[in-house]
Amino acid sequence: MHEFLLKKWRWLLTILVLAVISGGLCWWQRAQAAQQFVQSKTPTFFFHGYGSSRHAEEHMANAAKRAGATNTIIWANVDRTGKVTFHGQIKANAINPIIEVNYENPRETNYHTDGQWAFNVLSAAKQKWGFKKMNLVGHSMGNMDIMYCLLDHPNSQQLPKLQKQVDIAGHFNGLNGENQASSKLAADGKPAVTNRFYRELTKLRTTYPTGVKILNIYGNLQDGSNSDGTVPNNSSKSLRYLVSPVAKSYTEHEIKGARAQHSKLHSNSQVDSLLINFLWKK
Repeated sequence: MHEFLLKKWRWLLTILVLAVISGGLCWWQRAQAAQQFVQSKTPTFFFHGYGSSRHAEEHMANAAKRAGATNTIIWANVDRTGKVTFHGQIKANAINPIIEVNYENPRETNYHTDGQWAFNVLSAAKQKWGFKKMNLVGHSMGNMDIMYCLLDHPNSQQLPKLQKQVDIAGHFNGLNGENQASSKLAADGKPAVTNRFYRELTKLRTTYPTGVKILNIYGNLQDGSNSDGTVPNNSSKSLRYLVSPVAKSYTEHEIKGARAQHSKLHSNSQVDSLLINFLWKK
């Protein structure tokens, strides 16, 4: 009996020691994260591309969580009528919460509709949690969701104030195979030839929110196409002209090589690092 009790106490002591070590490790990791990253309540919304879903956003969101930049990831579903449903909770102690946006109809080609759906998500989140500020991240057509939301709802009090925007593989002036997409750019980023969507977006030169920091990431396969295989680099870089008059800062970053392919950019470790540092690094 004595030997049995001794083994039992040793077992309990081992569990206790492991629990203390685990708790200490978690505390240390949180402390390290607090030193590296801003500790903010500002949410970051991720918008996926054409024909995709929130799963395309998971790699980037999970990379941010592993790095300690956030402790909360939830998602918002937008049905085919534009109704928004949130899945998950943002608690009072949430740090830099991430909201992955999912469109049930990811093949809607009317950008004004896409932008309205984005507005529905952002305004619903503000109403539900009282957010005063926000960051936005788009991949591919997700960038058009964001831009048309801002175009059609300038200075809306129903939206949190935009702080930072990350654009990944944006096709602001069209896709490969479209004449204007590779159009030569002026020093200010203005394309020599534009499509009708880009011409609509030029209104943002005066209505885009002031004080926003922007990171524009695009891919170059280095195969002579000057594109990520889907979007010409000049189409992505034409964003500069749309936002530069009012943006607080504008930075471009080119990703090179095979991992710079259009649909691989949202699962690229280099993109993860750029995103995390830009959005949350102190």
